[in-house]
Amino acid sequence: MPADAQTRPTTTKERPVFAMKLSIPAGTFRAYLFDCDGTIVDSMPLHYIAWKQALAEWNCPFPEELFYAWGGRPVRDIIASLNEQHGLAMPVDAVAHRKEGLYHEQLPQLQAIEEVVEHIDAQHGRIPLAVVSGSRRSSVIGSLSALSLLDKFQTLVCAEDYTHGKPAPDCFLLAAERLGIPATECLVFEDTDMGIEAATAAGMASVRVPQPHERRPGTVATASA
Repeated sequence: MPADAQTRPTTTKERPVFAMKLSIPAGTFRAYLFDCDGTIVDSMPLHYIAWKQALAEWNCPFPEELFYAWGGRPVRDIIASLNEQHGLAMPVDAVAHRKEGLYHEQLPQLQAIEEVVEHIDAQHGRIPLAVVSGSRRSSVIGSLSALSLLDKFQTLVCAEDYTHGKPAPDCFLLAAERLGIPATECLVFEDTDMGIEAATAAGMASVRVPQPHERRPGTVATASA
């Protein structure tokens, strides 16, 4: 269990199965790095509900298309950008705290993305695993704890740990450094274009996990060497 982790629930939530397959690139990888939201946990719809509720208190629009386009960006960066777009002065820390609280209220509804969890379970104890997220540590720990997955990972790299968010490669490079594995020997699992760009910039191969609206029978998650 990561040193900064909290005690996780002892109950195991039933996991649904999505009709998609993951295509893993050829090669031998010594570490797997996973984004959290939308990759390990099917949390993006819940995050969007929380965003809509928090921003409605400030009459700030946030179209769903833009929410998914900005997937992977730190919460505070999103609020700052929305302030700039709409000429608002929302208090960044307060709105971020409100949004995270609204998300945590929905954790009992959270489900895992089974095809990704299969790879976590298969590699746990064989190679080091890390979570690399644009969310803050409290959110990541809450999501992973809700699904009894927290102890699968050697380290969590969260929004507090780096300055330049995805598509900059900093977060993935930090994870590789913590694990002691060269970047070229890490495989990244991501659901957003910005995340894939960050992995590529770090010199890492990647697997793109389809977003909720893309998951349907026959969907194949694409791999990039």
